Amino acid sequence: MSLIGSQYLRSVRLMRKELPSSNRYPFNLSCIKNWHELFFHPKVTFLVGENGMGKSTLLEAVAVALGFNPEGGSFNFNFSTYDSHSELGDYLKVIKGAEKPRDGFFLRAESFYNVASNIEEMDREILGGRVIDSFGGISLHEQSHGEAFFATFLHRFRGNGIYILDEPEAALSPLRQMSMLTRIHDLVNEHSQFIIATHSPIIMAYPDAKIFEFTEEGITESRLENTNHYRIMKQFFEDKNRMLHHLLNK
Repeated sequence: MSLIGSQYLRSVRLMRKELPSSNRYPFNLSCIKNWHELFFHPKVTFLVGENGMGKSTLLEAVAVALGFNPEGGSFNFNFSTYDSHSELGDYLKVIKGAEKPRDGFFLRAESFYNVASNIEEMDREILGGRVIDSFGGISLHEQSHGEAFFATFLHRFRGNGIYILDEPEAALSPLRQMSMLTRIHDLVNEHSQFIIATHSPIIMAYPDAKIFEFTEEGITESRLENTNHYRIMKQFFEDKNRMLHHLLNK
């Protein structure tokens, strides 16, 4: 299968002429003001940037525009514990590829507890526990947050799908983040496409990926080594003592 053939999501376009006032959230975000269209990599696309730059807001809007539940889950998840997602998804035009994905999941660290609770509820309603079997067979609430999060990523993602991940490193140790790279690669080889918002230089090191960096100036494509996250981490560990002295002796 060619790269283009396996690209389920080609781009998202902002329907700017239909936007309401640009003076309110999320339309007042820097990333929205000067942005028109985002073209995704057939394999892996990263959205990176400091907190408040709008990467998770845009990622959530893309997920909602594709038909995912705002709090996460697969396409058939339909629950809401707190309606806090923005209306940005209503103003995105999704440009899809020729092939439809067979699988999909929106996995976000901040609302994973709610997804796990919904899985438990569905499991109780279906005799035999068939739902939890897709997540490794062990109750997600009987594992640590990180282990449950990784078990979902390891067992539930089946390939031939589109997977949207919001800051997965929040639940994973550095070692687990490296294991995640291996699993991403396995799924990419099974004709999957990933869109990931992350702060982790480990995760964004996946080769042959497209990286979009969100700043006050807007959204620009970047290389790993040029991202602010990578440069700060590199500077810290190359001269840790000097950095600590600067931070702790103001």
